[in-house]
Amino acid sequence: MSISSSEGFAEKIQKAFDKTCIEMISVIIPAKDAAGTIENCLRAALSQRYVDTDYEVIVVDDGSTDRTVEIAKSMRARVIVQENAGPAAARNTGANAAHGEILAFTDADCVPSPEWLLHLTGPFRDAQVIGTKGTYRTNQSKYVPRFVQQEYEFKYQRMSRQESIDFIDTYSAAYRRDVFLENGGFETAFAVPSVEDQEFSFRLARKGYRLVFAPKAIVLHQHDKGMGEYIRRKFGIGYWKAFMLRWLPEKTFKDSHTPGSLRWQILFLALTLGIAALVGIFWSPGWWLIFTSLAVFYLTALPFLGHIRWEDPEVLLISPLMLLLRAGALGFGLVKGFIVPPRAHPRKYTGLSFPKRFLKRGLDIIGALIGLTVFSPVLALAAVAIKLDSSGPVIFSQERAGENGVPFQVLKLRTMFLGSEERVNEIMDQNSLEGPVYKIPNDPRVSRVGRFLRRWSFDEIPQFWNVLRGEMSLVGPRPEETWVVSQYNDHQRQRLAIKPGLTGPMQVGGRGELDMDERLALELDYINNYSVWVDLSIIFRTIPAVISGKGAF
Repeated sequence: MSISSSEGFAEKIQKAFDKTCIEMISVIIPAKDAAGTIENCLRAALSQRYVDTDYEVIVVDDGSTDRTVEIAKSMRARVIVQENAGPAAARNTGANAAHGEILAFTDADCVPSPEWLLHLTGPFRDAQVIGTKGTYRTNQSKYVPRFVQQEYEFKYQRMSRQESIDFIDTYSAAYRRDVFLENGGFETAFAVPSVEDQEFSFRLARKGYRLVFAPKAIVLHQHDKGMGEYIRRKFGIGYWKAFMLRWLPEKTFKDSHTPGSLRWQILFLALTLGIAALVGIFWSPGWWLIFTSLAVFYLTALPFLGHIRWEDPEVLLISPLMLLLRAGALGFGLVKGFIVPPRAHPRKYTGLSFPKRFLKRGLDIIGALIGLTVFSPVLALAAVAIKLDSSGPVIFSQERAGENGVPFQVLKLRTMFLGSEERVNEIMDQNSLEGPVYKIPNDPRVSRVGRFLRRWSFDEIPQFWNVLRGEMSLVGPRPEETWVVSQYNDHQRQRLAIKPGLTGPMQVGGRGELDMDERLALELDYINNYSVWVDLSIIFRTIPAVISGKGAF
């Protein structure tokens, strides 16, 4: 069924309306030996204000040996008991048993604010929002927990400037239940509290789902009480993060929560320790190298230290030491995680490993530079022909969905008359392809020169610049318009796991004649069996595909 006929306008409106009308919310709280905190948590969760829909509170006991179950039952929460399997499995158990369309999560050692649920679920009035993230607060007075709070506040400031995020912690989180279950919930290979929550949100973001920050969805929490507890927690995060990066390598360098400066601090502390170990402290030039490395370490921390000076200046007394402990604990945890990883076996996910990404990017840069050089005369001649044929700019740019569904401006030689984008609805009844995809043979909006350029794929030449910028790859799934991507189902969103390509399996397998299922099968096979040799093969097969002209319109 084509885009135009898959559902009428009224049905689309109804679907969007159904997404925004919430009849039930399920609050899920995993608990393990939480007798000391669960009462305050439940009292707050069960007395939420201004929530204009029904909600239930589910406590999933994860093999407690204390009075957790007894206390939860006495407070009239819905209680599910399971053998100890970890918080990820406990949350999944609660999600499977939940009655609500929205799943809200918090932890047994958190106390939600009176309007927590209101602010956490409010963003779901937008049908495109799939998940939300709230915030921590603490009333502790000692320096270490106050430092921890300022860490969070610094990250929250960063997230508040972003329209969409990719990082959600489950101390204050919510998801649409249907999407949560379609994606298998939290990865149960994380047997202890670690990074299972951020891993799930990374997976959703990889598919282009919209996740947002809800800063007023506040929960009160007791942070690390001392340096020893802080170091152990950070070491654990580093260890399990190394495990996670095996299937989410792109998060090594960037996510919406972690400041880039923290990654530099881990690197420069490692460099400092490496210099000390290699040249020793008894060689005078070694001292200067160590001093320089540490100086750069603290220079990268200046924005965070400036934030602390403004928000809680007393915490500056311990901040220099805490920065070293943080970078050291995370760094050593990462090293251990890479060298001696957990024996757990995660599910198989769509995506490329770090070495494959590195090699692919190298091929892209070389290929883009060659392409721009070789095809520059063709580009110049095409520009003149376009100008002589019809009015308007030579280069046409359009918003497309890139890797993880992130929008970017794709560049093409203009092949249509001005105003053609506004006329798309006029020709959609000519679309015969199945699924959320369209291609119109003999499109009346295409100019005379445009037909020639499309026939020989010369209109794609400017995309070498998109490749060089890192927005596209030489080979990959074709970049679709964002309004088309918004109609994808969960399975179809797997094609967003990598950068779109200038050419790809679709171009050498039928081009515009393929419907969505046929395209997706080719693209997922390409992603799951990727190698540089596959890229080279597709690049060379593109030449006869272009010459044949099959599906080029």
